[in-house]
Amino acid sequence: MKSPLRLYVHTPFCLHKCHYCDFNSHVFADPPWANYTKALVKELEDYATQPQFSGRKLSSIFFGGGTPSLAPASLFAEVLTTASDLFDFADDVEITLEANPGASEAERFKAYREAGINRLSIGVQSFDDVELKWLERIHSADEAVKAYHMARDAGFDNINLDLMYALPRQSFEQWLISLEKALVLNPEHLSCYQLTVEPHTALHVTHKKQKLALPDENLALQFFWQTRERLAQAGYAAYEISNFAKEGKHCKHNCGYWDYDDYIGIGAGAAGKWDKVNSEVLRYSNMRAPQTYIDAVLHDGKAVNSQETLSYQAAMGEAVWLGLRQSQGVDLLWFKQRFGQNLFDVYPLLTKQWINQGKLEVNGIQLKLTSAGLSLADDISASFLL
Repeated sequence: MKSPLRLYVHTPFCLHKCHYCDFNSHVFADPPWANYTKALVKELEDYATQPQFSGRKLSSIFFGGGTPSLAPASLFAEVLTTASDLFDFADDVEITLEANPGASEAERFKAYREAGINRLSIGVQSFDDVELKWLERIHSADEAVKAYHMARDAGFDNINLDLMYALPRQSFEQWLISLEKALVLNPEHLSCYQLTVEPHTALHVTHKKQKLALPDENLALQFFWQTRERLAQAGYAAYEISNFAKEGKHCKHNCGYWDYDDYIGIGAGAAGKWDKVNSEVLRYSNMRAPQTYIDAVLHDGKAVNSQETLSYQAAMGEAVWLGLRQSQGVDLLWFKQRFGQNLFDVYPLLTKQWINQGKLEVNGIQLKLTSAGLSLADDISASFLL
């Protein structure tokens, strides 16, 4: 049985590239929206002709970036109309748009809703103006609050707020102030991430020249555990390492990644993945430069920059690596149906090691991280990739 099918749409344009950002984003004074929209539509039409997608409905769509909320609503309307005509939508399809509070207007939110967007993810990051300035965000704390209320007024009843903690010299008390301001707004979903100094970012260059005063490991763990505790008190379940939701408001699209579902990625720098008939996995990524991407798609219908086939063994490891990020863990019955083998037969020593150390447990028919394993989630998950 084939997995749900999902669509990711990348819009790479930004007003400013923040120094911590490692996403494919480009500063354009006047983005070529018309041609970019044409390219997205043409690329989607090309994927619709491929046999592995025949007769499959889209379960979720995610417009990410960059700053998708800079785009005219016509881009989303055209892509969604094309997607609906080519693939059809599941009855409960989730359609998310990432929005920047600094590029928000009430009229835009109304237009996005009318275009078919039914979920917003607003990149607040902090409700402290000093922290926002350090992060190089183009909005203020007040603008973030106004953007949230604009979204509510436009009819959005499913909103995520992105927040970032463990900033240089940030105390837990400072972080808690931002968190409490988010809770007052009462969004359906919160994503709370620890700042990571990623390679190939301007922040990484700065950090190499002069080490940033980042929280040590003990303080970082305090951020992590007390954030989970506070959000649990407020009615937000931690369903993934960094994601928290009210009842029934998990991000379906991101859950699809962690469940190892198939997904098509369109747009500059977008990536896609799908299962092959022999249990191997095909994965690809697009050309990253916007104009190069546009030219390639308008000429050839596609703009694939790199492509690889993951072996059966590598696909199993990746599925476990992703699945362990979720609080529910890896479904053992699903694993056997997908790969034809018992997970414990594939990884007998590794699973025994982590279970004996109290870092993994079997809960019913699921292999999941214990509370003791959560703080080592990255290391434990990555060990299955080796």
